Amino acid sequence: MAHRASQSLIVNTSTIELIDSHCHLDFSEFDSNRGELITSCQQQGIISLIVPGVSAQQSLSLLNFKAQAPSFVNIAFGLHPYFLTQTADADMQVLTQLAHQYNKQLCAIGECGIDRAQPNLELQQRIFIAHIALANDLKLPLIVHHRQSHDLIQAAFKQCPPKHGGVIHAFSGSKEIANYYVGFGFKLGIGGIISYERSQKTRETIATIALDSLLIETDAPSMPLFGAQGQPNSPLALIDVFTHLVSLRMEPAAVIAAQLRQSCNDIFRI
Repeated sequence: MAHRASQSLIVNTSTIELIDSHCHLDFSEFDSNRGELITSCQQQGIISLIVPGVSAQQSLSLLNFKAQAPSFVNIAFGLHPYFLTQTADADMQVLTQLAHQYNKQLCAIGECGIDRAQPNLELQQRIFIAHIALANDLKLPLIVHHRQSHDLIQAAFKQCPPKHGGVIHAFSGSKEIANYYVGFGFKLGIGGIISYERSQKTRETIATIALDSLLIETDAPSMPLFGAQGQPNSPLALIDVFTHLVSLRMEPAAVIAAQLRQSCNDIFRI
């Protein structure tokens, strides 16, 4: 595998501009320092971020959240599989109405997907397919959550093919799986997992797949990098994710950063 993993992880990011393609900045973990955090991000070259929806109520609240920092925050509406209940079908109807009503303020549909660690896979599959159909109707990309569920997501894609691509959030897996998603117009969301040596298969995939297939993300306050386990993650960690990505690739840091921004702009149209 040709990459620079053995080299120092010191990368000059002073002139680099980055976009966090997946960050839950609206979560309560950031209530005490959100404004300062946004300022710090902007000072350090993080110029924008995508905040996904996780429930119908929270998705609606993101409209006001975006209004507080309209040039920095981009939003999506979705039902996360963690938060599905027996009212999920009704919640999906509400979400669909909201998405149609506010579609011009959305950059994507999601976070949605299938998680084998959560109960009721049949319900998850049904709701995920409804998200795909909604994204197709609104001509928007998808933000897809997966956990031990690539096969189920592929089955959903077969039943209702997504038409406008999206992002496979927190991608992990082989190059074969990666290329499957890329073939559907998806980018791969790369986060803190690449800082863990145990994620060798994913690191090899990220090192060799086409650069324009990649985005970077933090999933803050979740998904901390190696060495920060047990601590809340921050969108500022995007710089560390970028540095680890540079260490796995052959392209110069400036080329990687420019392509990451372009890919984010292309998929989310921001």
